[in-house]
Amino acid sequence: MGHDHSRPIAAAPPRVRRVLIATVVPLFLVTLVAALVLWPRDAPSVGGGEDAARYHGTVTRVVTEPCPPTPEAPEGTVEGPCGTATVSVDTGPDAGQQVETALPAGPGSPSVEVGDEIVLVVLTDPADPTVSSYSIAAHQRGKPLIWLALAFAAAIVAFGRWRGLAALGGLAASFAILLVFVLPGISAGQAPLPVAVTGAALIMFVVLYLTHGVTAQTSVAVLGTLASLVLTGLLGSLATAFTHLTGYGSEDATTLSMFQADVDLHGLLLAGIIIGSLGVLDDVTVTQAATVTELAHANPDLTRLQLYRAATRVGRAHIASTVNTIVLAYAGASLPLLLLLTADTRGISEIVSSEFLAQEIVRSIVATLGLIAAVPITTGLAALVTTAGRGGTPSRRLPRPAGERDEALAALSGPRAATGVTDSGHGPGRPGNTDPPW
Repeated sequence: MGHDHSRPIAAAPPRVRRVLIATVVPLFLVTLVAALVLWPRDAPSVGGGEDAARYHGTVTRVVTEPCPPTPEAPEGTVEGPCGTATVSVDTGPDAGQQVETALPAGPGSPSVEVGDEIVLVVLTDPADPTVSSYSIAAHQRGKPLIWLALAFAAAIVAFGRWRGLAALGGLAASFAILLVFVLPGISAGQAPLPVAVTGAALIMFVVLYLTHGVTAQTSVAVLGTLASLVLTGLLGSLATAFTHLTGYGSEDATTLSMFQADVDLHGLLLAGIIIGSLGVLDDVTVTQAATVTELAHANPDLTRLQLYRAATRVGRAHIASTVNTIVLAYAGASLPLLLLLTADTRGISEIVSSEFLAQEIVRSIVATLGLIAAVPITTGLAALVTTAGRGGTPSRRLPRPAGERDEALAALSGPRAATGVTDSGHGPGRPGNTDPPW
């Protein structure tokens, strides 16, 4: 997560480092204590009943046939495909045997061909438990997912090198914290909001320092991200209370409430806003901290206020594009339900104010407000830290080496070679040239 800024960064003055350590370390310790207090020690094991046995197999033969007419089906609809598939069972008690099963039919059913690796389920006849049969449930997706993950990791490491490897480590740490702490904590009945804030803070500390190194610039990004996360949580609490959202805005939430009645769906909605905002937040904060550092390196004469204004202009451009990213990300994840809403016969005002759509609107607005707040917070902190060594006064610019300056001027003012274009006397400072002289 975040951008890669791999140019070596000048060390911050000792006084600045001491202040950052005195600020970041207590916050990290508070996060660890909160994680220990909220750690799920008795998370319940939830299940919807005994699952059917699943085994792997390979399709060796497919025979299709016309589907028999069904009076119940509407006219013009086809319920197919119809026919049978012969499957070689690869695992389970019948491994090595050939079994015959009906082709899967219905909405969302897998379409199988010879050679496909599929998942078989064993179905038991309710009337006679001693009678069972195989049915095709889905395709095996393990190998394709592994190859995609390997290609993903190889591309990141090839482009980012050691920084890319660190980013993969941060990604693994993020999933580990979500799977080991956040999700079990909410399942155990803990309040989702403090669990999400604590989990997001843990992810932030691990990912930012692992990916970008232990530097003053990273510490500024950490402080900006943490402040924006807390503000996002407060804004989310106010917005969901103001709009009277309950958290039951999706079918998934309703299904979850049936399996785990003690889960606070309103808090779960807030937790989702915070976790979803974290990835974009650290991108913005790391970029703003790096922007201030690069501006100060390029022009040491810039004052603290000039650094802040220049970096804020970059932040405005970044936020303008990120807002569209957030809205489209939420819309893309909910596209089937959005299409269903477009077919609704209710008025537009009633559709927009429905629980589901209002929930997505609040989610987008709160995340955007948190991002907007992250820009001035992080930029101001970065400007303070960057100029702390010189007390906010301009420092003298280091002169460019004479040899490097002469080579640059010679390249700019010399004749154009091997281009086929004649200068015609329009060089810098010559008649007919509108460009200012160097």
